[in-house]
Amino acid sequence: MKKLTIIFCAAIALMGCNKKQPEQKINYNVDKFYDLEVLRYEVPDFESLTLKQQSLLYYLTEAALWGRDIIYDQNCRYNLRIRRAVENVYLNYTDKQDQQFLLMEKYLKRVWFSNGIHHHYSEDKFLPEFTREWFVQALQATDTQLDDEVIEVMFNPALMAKRMCQTDGMDLIANSAGNYYGEGMTQQDAENWYAQHKDTTAEPLWIGLNAQLVKDEQGNVQERVYKVGGLYSAALEKVVENLTNALQYTENDEQKLVIEKLIAYYQTGNLQTFNEYAIAWVKDLKSRVDFVNGFTEVYGDPLGITGAWESLVNFKNIEATKRTAILAENAKWFEDNSPTDPQYKKEEVKGVSAKVITAAILGGDCYPATPIGINLPNANWIRKEYGSKSVTIQNITDAYDKAAQGNGFAEEFMLNEEDIQMHNTYGSLTDNCHTDLHECLGHASGKLLPGVSKDDLKEHGSAIEEARADLFALYYIADPKMVELGILPNKDAYKTQYYGQMMNGAITQLVRIEPGKDIEEAHMRNRQLIANWALAHATHNEAAIIEKDGKHYMQINDYEGLRLLFGELLKEIQRITSEGDYDAAKQLIETYAVKVNPELHQEILARYQKLNLAPYKGFVNPVYKAYIGQDGKVVDVNISYDEGYVEQHLRYSRDYSVLPSVN
Repeated sequence: MKKLTIIFCAAIALMGCNKKQPEQKINYNVDKFYDLEVLRYEVPDFESLTLKQQSLLYYLTEAALWGRDIIYDQNCRYNLRIRRAVENVYLNYTDKQDQQFLLMEKYLKRVWFSNGIHHHYSEDKFLPEFTREWFVQALQATDTQLDDEVIEVMFNPALMAKRMCQTDGMDLIANSAGNYYGEGMTQQDAENWYAQHKDTTAEPLWIGLNAQLVKDEQGNVQERVYKVGGLYSAALEKVVENLTNALQYTENDEQKLVIEKLIAYYQTGNLQTFNEYAIAWVKDLKSRVDFVNGFTEVYGDPLGITGAWESLVNFKNIEATKRTAILAENAKWFEDNSPTDPQYKKEEVKGVSAKVITAAILGGDCYPATPIGINLPNANWIRKEYGSKSVTIQNITDAYDKAAQGNGFAEEFMLNEEDIQMHNTYGSLTDNCHTDLHECLGHASGKLLPGVSKDDLKEHGSAIEEARADLFALYYIADPKMVELGILPNKDAYKTQYYGQMMNGAITQLVRIEPGKDIEEAHMRNRQLIANWALAHATHNEAAIIEKDGKHYMQINDYEGLRLLFGELLKEIQRITSEGDYDAAKQLIETYAVKVNPELHQEILARYQKLNLAPYKGFVNPVYKAYIGQDGKVVDVNISYDEGYVEQHLRYSRDYSVLPSVN
């Protein structure tokens, strides 16, 4: 166990250790560079947790931090070598006012933010602004070793240009820099292997979830399994060590079983054990402290099969959870009244649980940029038989809201004062309600027909699934049921969500795209798909992009009519999902979700630039310190918010980095 984050106290020094900490003044805006801004989030009510809960949370946060190197390596096989080399130059180069050094510092900040050398959202490789000649000299001056091959990858724009390729007609694996597949692997190689190993039983294993596919010397495809004793063993051993330490502080037997199953899964790599872990995790509804830890979401794999390592440690926001509990209790009503065809609806809605949580630590693919809601597990058969857990991360949305206050965005891009006032009054509430509906009910709704697999939509599966959940949320946030249940205050509050969805999907999210680029990221494709499809099918002028004083704005003329359009598209996307209709999914994505209007794009970029805002935001984590008594038990856990962005990443690289540079 590391000495830098655990402070051993003599018994006499522990007097008063467990007193309530003084209120800390929080600086929410931490750093800003390129198109990125780093924020800070609070962990309200941490002090209200029992010492046992705080101790459990502490060891879970340690387990979260030890997986950091894994996501770097998954994103690109050169990432760890590059990060470590640049960090070493940063720490040891003597002239820290050199302009080339300052440009390297900005590059390093970018690498930390994206967990590698590719933009965390656009997937494009970002190039150094410092010169290659200076960097080679700086490597020599600091006695830093880095192969010419790796330096070439850093500076040559043609090499590994895209972390994940989603371009139709291209080999998605051969043209992706991601390290989910070994060198020499092609899309056809992988698809053939997955087809041969597909589990078609009623309770299938998620083949490929925790493994890298590679070719051996004879050209045969085989798995390198992520496990203790396998790929990423050194990091996973530390994760397991801290999960084991957490066992003594579990709140109940159900929670203890979850952690035991996760440990067994990491130790063996056995996918049947993973299923048992996922089922136990869904069933654990009594615990206040909860967590995600493992190879989970598949957005980083161009084929949508292998999970990226991530972690989110959290505890329930008891008051705010009352809102999501109402939705979960009425899940059957929402399923029955969906505009989708009856054959694609669930006859029973089992185990839908929802809560609002407070994030305690972000790790792996959830750090520094993080989702605002999660719905897991991803296996459809587990969701059908045992249910799912949905969360809205309210302290993260609160941090976004605080950072956005008075930034001028609404005034620049919303059409009139009425829209701005609606946004100011109901924006935060409806954003959280949309996330609740999306995660709690949207992802949990519908069913696959017999013989249909989650993999049938291939590279379009992630975008289609996000669109399905978003459309479910958009359709129902306008339903009178939301007012009847007491979730929304009146029948008009939803309109700000509709306006925001259409404006963002068709116009303002373009600030995240470089000129001349297509949209690649699944969530962005989802949002543009919904907005562009609705605009194209608005035969009664329900919504339109209009020009006023030389600027383009979203205008909604018929909110009820727009809801019907959302319902119509939801019906089709549920059909596509339920039937595994790849051709229809591809047609929707390619027609509405990928291409960008270049003239509108240039205008939006120019307007946004004047605001001096960063389109992407991420976070630094709070710092936890555990005080350990002479008996080895935790006697107090403190939290602080004063660590900076650079300091945090340097500490993480120093204290939580055990993987070899080449895995």
